[in-house]
Amino acid sequence: MNRRLVLTALAAASVVAITGCAGPASVSADVSSYGAWPSGRQPGTYAFDRLPSQQQSDEASKRQTALEDAARASLEKAGFKPAADTKSADVLITLGARVTAYDPVPWDDPLWWRWRGRMFSPRYGYVGAGPWGWRQDPFFDRRYDRAVAVLVRDRASGEALYEAHASNEGFAPGDAMLGPLFDAALAGFPQVEPKSHRVTVMVAAR
Repeated sequence: MNRRLVLTALAAASVVAITGCAGPASVSADVSSYGAWPSGRQPGTYAFDRLPSQQQSDEASKRQTALEDAARASLEKAGFKPAADTKSADVLITLGARVTAYDPVPWDDPLWWRWRGRMFSPRYGYVGAGPWGWRQDPFFDRRYDRAVAVLVRDRASGEALYEAHASNEGFAPGDAMLGPLFDAALAGFPQVEPKSHRVTVMVAAR
């Protein structure tokens, strides 16, 4: 089967999962995790710890606040509770995220002419020319690659105790997927699995 069609089918499935109108939906992501969480230690309380680059400007701070808001429910599912302040927290949590948007072009696929995909013009953008010419086609919609990272450190010692990464791709806008990706990244906590593996999480229908 054509690789483009396979990717499109998988991406479309993720959109249905996110935008379903009733019942639970699922989201899948590739996850890897690392560390050595102390045996018998409970998750405890947390506070977010921002890197200098995550607070160098108002815009960067706003982006990080949105990222932290997206991760709160996932942290609670993993057993963590927000601390009253940084000094009283048991652990410090640093978050990261990357969302890359791609506009596929018709000549990526040797059968592009069958789908009558969009033609990109530097001057006019995507253009169409009637039923037998160029038109917008769902096979060539913008695609998003998304990834999140979670680092948990002991506040007192600064030791890194747990690290997790989750990523996936699809047609849904990147920001809409951050919460489910954090769910996937923390789904196995405190167990670790460095080898990338597929994790499916249930999310509430939007």
